[in-house]
Amino acid sequence: MRRDDEQGRVDTSDSPEFGRGLSFTDAIYGFAITLLVVNLDVPAAADWSSLSALIGSGLYGQLFGYTLSFVVIAIFWRVNFRLVRSMSGMTSPVLTAQIVAAFFVVLIPFTTQGMSDPATRDLGLPTALYALNIALASLAQTATYLIAQRQGLTSLPSTNDVSRRLVLASLVTPLVFLASIPIAVGVGSQAAELSWLPLVVLGPLTGRIAPRAAPRPRAAS
Repeated sequence: MRRDDEQGRVDTSDSPEFGRGLSFTDAIYGFAITLLVVNLDVPAAADWSSLSALIGSGLYGQLFGYTLSFVVIAIFWRVNFRLVRSMSGMTSPVLTAQIVAAFFVVLIPFTTQGMSDPATRDLGLPTALYALNIALASLAQTATYLIAQRQGLTSLPSTNDVSRRLVLASLVTPLVFLASIPIAVGVGSQAAELSWLPLVVLGPLTGRIAPRAAPRPRAAS
């Protein structure tokens, strides 16, 4: 069933339009992950002669960037999956916010290349741009959820306490990456990358703080 209100048309979760929107965003995240492998340059034949030569070729930096961004995009996809699963429908503002988030996610392979390429890895600017990219993607996902919540499309009750907990949990990641930008520019790329390590602990902790959406009741058959 569809309904029209002051927020525009709502495509419910059982409609073909909702399914197409979900498939589109899933394909974008999958494409972004796949595109990361393009950043891995095959070392020259001489670099395969020993492990030390292979490490000295700069491959480790590219593998680090690939692994980091693979995990980051996978987490973004999981967050988006949970968001869509909690929604009872889709509106134009929510879809627009999802497209904005997808824009920044697709940009991650590009900024990963700048951060992990041996020729630019030690420069602060590529790492700063990568951090900005991740922060904006995270903020766009948060905006998507808040818009859906404000429009009553999620199974999460729209209360001030819930909103505060959600914002607190969702702002940790972008704030850590944004804080690393002046570190990358002023100190160096490696120092900025080290400043991301607290997320290994803060990520699970904020996951406990964030409110959980209750499962939607199944439609009567």
